[in-house]
Amino acid sequence: MTLSFQFGTVGSPTGTPKKPGGSVGAIQFSKSIGLNTLELGWVQSVRVTEATCALIKEAGTGAGVALSVHAPYFINLNALDDEWPKSRKRLMDAAHYGNLAGATDIIFHPGSYFGNDPKQVLKLAIPRLKGCVDELRKAKNPVTLRPETMGKSAMLGSFEDTLEMSKAIKGVLPCLDFAHLHARPGDGTMNTAKEWTQIIEAYQAALGKESLKHLHIHLSGIEYGLKGEKKHLPIDESDLKLKFLFGVLNEFGCGGRILCESPIMEEDALNMKKAWMKISKEKE
Repeated sequence: MTLSFQFGTVGSPTGTPKKPGGSVGAIQFSKSIGLNTLELGWVQSVRVTEATCALIKEAGTGAGVALSVHAPYFINLNALDDEWPKSRKRLMDAAHYGNLAGATDIIFHPGSYFGNDPKQVLKLAIPRLKGCVDELRKAKNPVTLRPETMGKSAMLGSFEDTLEMSKAIKGVLPCLDFAHLHARPGDGTMNTAKEWTQIIEAYQAALGKESLKHLHIHLSGIEYGLKGEKKHLPIDESDLKLKFLFGVLNEFGCGGRILCESPIMEEDALNMKKAWMKISKEKE
C-alpha cells in the first residue's frame, strides 16, 4: 500500500551531498531517506538549461520522486501594466523549464493587493493568469499552475482568492500553505479541527470531491504577528496543531503532496510523514 500523501521538501534537502549535488543529487538523496516528492526551488530566477532539465527529469522518473517547481518570488498578477510582462515571463519560464524537468505543478506567489479591494484585484489577476494557461496549452504544456495561499493579509493569495482563480480557470489549483493560512489572520486562529474542516469543505464545494485527492500542501511551523507571517519555524517550535490538521485531512480522504518548508527541512518532512502514518493508520 502506498500512502495517500507523498512527502518531501521545498528546495534541496540540507543533507544533499556535494556530488552529484544540484537537483539530481537532491532527488537521489530525498529518495534514500524515504521522501518521494521534491519541489525545485527556483525562487530567485529560472537559470537552467534544457540539458539540465532532461537530467532532472530522468533522475525523478528513475527514483520515483514526483517533482514540482516553486517559481521565482517576483511574480505579481496585480503588477502595473509596464511591470506585468516581466512577472509573466518569470511564471512562463518556470512552467516551460519545469515541464521539461518533469515537474507537474508550478507553485507561485500571486502578488500584492497594493491596498486595493481584493475583488477588484481578481478582475485583473484572473484574465492575466488565464492568458498564461492558454499559452501553455497551445504549446502542449500540461502543467498545473498553483497560486499559493499567502501568510500576510496585504498579499493577494487569501484562501478565497486561490479558490476564485481555480474555479475560473481550468489548469489552475491552489497550493495550500497551512502555516500561511494560520499566520494570515494574525491572531492565532485557523488552528482548530473545526477551522481546518471549514477550509476543506470549502475546497471540496468549489473544486469537487475528487480534487481532495490531489492537494498540493506547503507545511511548516510559523512565527507571526498582527500583520501575519514573520518566518518559518520547525514544527515543534511553533503553535501549529499538526495532529488536528492531519486528523481533518484523513477524515476527508485527502491525498496529494505535502512539502515541508521548515528550517529543518527533511527532518520535519520525515516527522510529518510519521505523524501522518500514525493518524491515517496507512503503511508504506
